[in-house]
Amino acid sequence: MKYGKIEDITLHSNELDEDMQLLIYLPHNYSPLYKYSILIASDGKDYFQYGRIGRVVDELLDAEEIENVIVVGVPYKSVPERRRLYHPEGDRHEAYIRFLAHELVPYLDKLYPTYQVGAGRGLIGDSLAATISLLTALKYPNIFGRVMLHSPYVDDSVLAAVETAKDSSCFSIYHVIGKKETAVKTTEDGEKDFLTPNRILNELIERKGFLYFYEELEGEHTWKQWQPDVRRAIQTVYGL
Repeated sequence: MKYGKIEDITLHSNELDEDMQLLIYLPHNYSPLYKYSILIASDGKDYFQYGRIGRVVDELLDAEEIENVIVVGVPYKSVPERRRLYHPEGDRHEAYIRFLAHELVPYLDKLYPTYQVGAGRGLIGDSLAATISLLTALKYPNIFGRVMLHSPYVDDSVLAAVETAKDSSCFSIYHVIGKKETAVKTTEDGEKDFLTPNRILNELIERKGFLYFYEELEGEHTWKQWQPDVRRAIQTVYGL
């Protein structure tokens, strides 16, 4: 079994007015002669470290079960900064969304042989990183064609963004939540019930008619639940 490599790159963002670290996973079959889909992971370091997403992609590629894909992890610098970037009320969340759509995507399209269409680009995230992934796709549905959500934080502003989506055919959604996510400890908001708002989100997405996969897992709001699901998420969304 061959494994790919991670390139650690710095990209300056004018939107955020800072240098952003990128962890770019080139699978073992990478060649500039082929074309690749791009999967962008907010909470990027966590998806590599805890989610083992690079290994999962290589194993599925080796088994010829998924299309060619490059994974781009965008790590956060600190927990307070993560909230500022990802939370719907974060003071930098709109700038972060613009960074993903207007700076990161053109940079990746220039650097690698990508499919330069919405269907060739995906977003994945857990908790608040899932929230920002969904909000980004809703804002730029022609740029991002696939979204994977592991236990997103959902509030009224997230539901309103889905409610006002005009074209549900633009992107597909993969969405899981744990049945035990009823008292999740958050850094600033105390204990939160994640399950109930996610069930409301599920009903809304189904009513809007998105191409959609939804399942309630047995676990809690931790990587112990999400890590085994990364494989199915990638298989479902990028499967041949």
